[in-house]
Amino acid sequence: MTREQNRGECASCGRSFDYYLVHNGFNASHYAYCDRCGRTLFLDIYYDRIPEESGFPAEGLSPHVQALLAPCECGGRFAPTARPRCPHCQAELSAEGARSYLEANASGTAQGWRWQGNWAGIYCIVIEDRTAEDAWQPSA
Repeated sequence: MTREQNRGECASCGRSFDYYLVHNGFNASHYAYCDRCGRTLFLDIYYDRIPEESGFPAEGLSPHVQALLAPCECGGRFAPTARPRCPHCQAELSAEGARSYLEANASGTAQGWRWQGNWAGIYCIVIEDRTAEDAWQPSA
């Protein structure tokens, strides 16, 4: 699947980065960001090795589900309250601050599409192709 890469800019350090948006309703997934590096985790609701005790996907990314996730490769934790980060200075990216480049780069803007204005809605952002998928801790 080809992802439409676009360029964004960090308000903190001024450096640019590649990104793409993912519509998680079409993707049949939940997502969270790493609280340390901002990597985007996707949890496929049809994944065949979801721990039974998780209650996922019905529970979404509840604290119980979060406790069953493996740590990010950087050592951080995936959490729905974490935010994407600049790949250069690690500053959290503002969802409202991102509106200018997200809407400028989106082909649907001319037809009325508008950015949701938060990092917890149906859309998530992937910065510099940094993702993880179905990162459940191994069963005991």
